[in-house]
Amino acid sequence: MSNPVFENTAVFRDPQRSRQRGSSVRSGPATTAGYDAATLDQMYDAPAASNAQIGRMTYDDVIMKTAGLLAVVVATAAFAWFVVPDALRMPVAIGGALVGFVLGLVNAFKKNPSPALIVLYAAAEGLFLGGISWYVEVAANLPGIVTQAVLATMATFAACLVLFRSGKVRVTPKFTRWLLIAMGGYLIFSLVNLGMALFGAGGDGMFGPLRSGPLGMVVGLFAVGLAAAMLIVDFDSIKRGVEGGAPARMAWTAAFGLVVTLVWMYLEFLRLIAILRGSD
Repeated sequence: MSNPVFENTAVFRDPQRSRQRGSSVRSGPATTAGYDAATLDQMYDAPAASNAQIGRMTYDDVIMKTAGLLAVVVATAAFAWFVVPDALRMPVAIGGALVGFVLGLVNAFKKNPSPALIVLYAAAEGLFLGGISWYVEVAANLPGIVTQAVLATMATFAACLVLFRSGKVRVTPKFTRWLLIAMGGYLIFSLVNLGMALFGAGGDGMFGPLRSGPLGMVVGLFAVGLAAAMLIVDFDSIKRGVEGGAPARMAWTAAFGLVVTLVWMYLEFLRLIAILRGSD
């Protein structure tokens, strides 16, 4: 969602706006010859066209598409929780995780967003979240943990938005570099933890040997902080896209980015709360 790409690449430029530019360059001052003074005054006093009117991305677009994708996530999560049989719930969740991972990579690297693929990603993630949430709350006997994780995610989202809008937290090059380094370290840590869990090294644990006990709490807090920082970066990217006149279709990319971060944040809260409640 880099704004210079949209502005400097012809495929991302609004055709109507380009035609208007070309028309104004060709016609010049002579185009006013056919209008009287009253008509010209009315034209000059008219409000400027909004982003929506000229086919540009707006905050409303991003909000509506994000809400729609989250509704898909919730609907498929409910399907995995209440409809899928117990014996098939975890296989469906694992399948959803794999499909979501692949679609996440495809959507992340596509220059032109595909609404269908983004919606399919949300559906796959919902199946995964529904299955893993059922496992943590029901199978691991931690009643109410899903509600706690959802509320924590919503509260963190709201806090990050307020901080960003207030200007107290700014996305600077230094902030971005720190976040990239931290994300790289966390990814390596997660892969090591997954490898140890698959090979049975380091002891047992619901989320892997390195995500249990006191170390798991520290890592969980760190991961939640990373997800919150990523939300701030997402907000900044959306702001630059809207202010820079990104095409309306890029609202799908913005919504996709927000959903990816929110899904990650929810999972981190789910892990952290499970550890705090005494389930390793």
